[in-house]
Amino acid sequence: MKTIHIVISGRVQGVYFRAFTKKQAIKHNITGTVLNTERGTVEIIAQAEQENLVHFVKWCHKGPLLAKVDNISITEYSTTEKFFFFKIC
Repeated sequence: MKTIHIVISGRVQGVYFRAFTKKQAIKHNITGTVLNTERGTVEIIAQAEQENLVHFVKWCHKGPLLAKVDNISITEYSTTEKFFFFKIC
């Protein structure tokens, strides 16, 4: 199990990015969280097997139809916490 922190910038708020992210997370067996930040970015904590994370991150690079992803930052997230579901914060 691996946990990563993803920060996505661009036109990512007001385009249902979080709702679509949750759908993709469920589709790829990802647990964790997604939230809008005050800086106008979307932040995701994603926890899953490596193969599932690869597919999820690929989707994050383009996002939902109305989004325009300008930049994505992915870092390993060190935690002992185990997520049991994916939630929108």
